Amino acid sequence: MKLLKYLGVALLLAASPVTLAAQELSEERIKELVYEAIRENPVIILEAVEILQARDDEAQAQAQSDILSGQRDLLENDPNAPVLGNPDGDVTVVEFFDYNCPYCRRAMPEVQALLDFDPNVRLVYREWPILGDGSVFAARAALASRKQGKYEEFHWAMMGMTGRAEEASVLRIAREIGLDIDQLMADMDGPEIDEHIQTSMQLTQALGFSGTPSFVIGDNLIPGLVEADALIEMVEETRAAN
Repeated sequence: MKLLKYLGVALLLAASPVTLAAQELSEERIKELVYEAIRENPVIILEAVEILQARDDEAQAQAQSDILSGQRDLLENDPNAPVLGNPDGDVTVVEFFDYNCPYCRRAMPEVQALLDFDPNVRLVYREWPILGDGSVFAARAALASRKQGKYEEFHWAMMGMTGRAEEASVLRIAREIGLDIDQLMADMDGPEIDEHIQTSMQLTQALGFSGTPSFVIGDNLIPGLVEADALIEMVEETRAAN
């Protein structure tokens, strides 16, 4: 513990605005003590790294908690975001996704399994088109399909497609499920479409997500593909916490 204290003093000196004159030991003398301590017991470096990592993890967790608290209503109750599952469910799952993301497509059956297992889950979808122009076109078309009451059908069809989502393939699927293409194309330019995508960009930046899919379940921020069992467990934990 004495060795760790020396190292801690050195770290505090490096970060503190207090002048050296106010210290009982000079900076050079403290460095000498630290180097001597490290030579005698090199494991002190690992101990210090673990302590600093724990502090960083705690600070990050607190920052995430603060962000979630501030963004909770927008994440879960944005009227401009599609809701699947049970609209009156007691636990909300938020998924950020891109139609051209292979991991999002692999996540589709996992999410469907969650909805089949738990009838009290609200699933909020946030279109986050980050993989090119085709992704942007697909996201805008999907959001526009809400005007014709076919978002869910269109979404599952798009997630189940093979090949990239581009204008031609998106419109082909739209026709297959019976969407009015002229109306769809007109609705794709609506301001609510821009607002949804821009809000998704802002939320992911605030939450620290860097790719798709990404999930928010209660206080959990989950980047990447998650299997159904893990989704179910986090939903049940969130329900119990609430």
